[in-house]
Amino acid sequence: MVEDPAPPLDADPDAEPAGGSAVPRLTPRHQQLIVTIYGLYGRSNGGALPVSVLISMLDDLGVESSGVRSSVSRLKRRGVLESVKQGGVAAYRLAPNLEDVFQEGDRRIFSPRRATAADRWLLIAFSVPESQRHLRHQLRSMLTRMGFGSVTPGLWIAPGNTYEDIRHQLERTGLMEYVEFFKAEHLTAEDVKDKVSRWWDLPALESLYAEFIERFAPVLERWESAGAPASGPDADRAAFADYVQLLTQWRRLPYLDPGLPEEFLPPGWHGLTAERIFAELHRLLNGPARQHAERLLGATGSSATA
Repeated sequence: MVEDPAPPLDADPDAEPAGGSAVPRLTPRHQQLIVTIYGLYGRSNGGALPVSVLISMLDDLGVESSGVRSSVSRLKRRGVLESVKQGGVAAYRLAPNLEDVFQEGDRRIFSPRRATAADRWLLIAFSVPESQRHLRHQLRSMLTRMGFGSVTPGLWIAPGNTYEDIRHQLERTGLMEYVEFFKAEHLTAEDVKDKVSRWWDLPALESLYAEFIERFAPVLERWESAGAPASGPDADRAAFADYVQLLTQWRRLPYLDPGLPEEFLPPGWHGLTAERIFAELHRLLNGPARQHAERLLGATGSSATA
């Protein structure tokens, strides 16, 4: 349904993760809105969206056409989008080599996983030659954005069910040769909950969830108070605007959050509330938002064949 190419595409370029403690702020930009739209609607349209449709969709989100064009140009330079012709009209499509990134995002966003206290841990040890220090920074940044905590500078930890995702990410970036994987149990006497608070910057992640709740709890209240969502173009357009914003702000959180067992989380952990808000808004808005997108795509197809 939707992607999250967050690690390679949407990481804050100014973020400087050090020891797994820094978590980038969620500040959606026009490029991120475009990536969300392609993840939701471009992939089901042959990977491509006509330029006119993309401009219309971003207009529904308050983005002017000049902002769309400049953001598309940046995404083209980054190898995310390609220019094509579709039905005789100008269009942009996702780079085909990104499909596995989007599929991974589907799993992260719509099939959330939370480990249990009985599960084993995944450990990653890495060693990078001093002559390639830039790769060391790249590895640390990647592991942080994939939800890993830092036990020591060269030893990183996450719940064991994250292995396939991080392995695919390391293979895509050519960093597997520097990494060793281990499955482990925690055997020292200290409370794991205390250790978790050292390995992860949970307050930073908690603030991101609080930011999400502050932004979208009123949106959920508005849609729930309206009862069954109204049908028709105007209601679908409103659902589209809220849904794209929802996905854009949410889709990196399943990467940053390691999915720790609830027993190891602080009391009143905002992430659980945020997950509920996301799930309810997805249930309410996904269908009407898609109807609006398909209406725009259908209008373009009709005009192209007229």
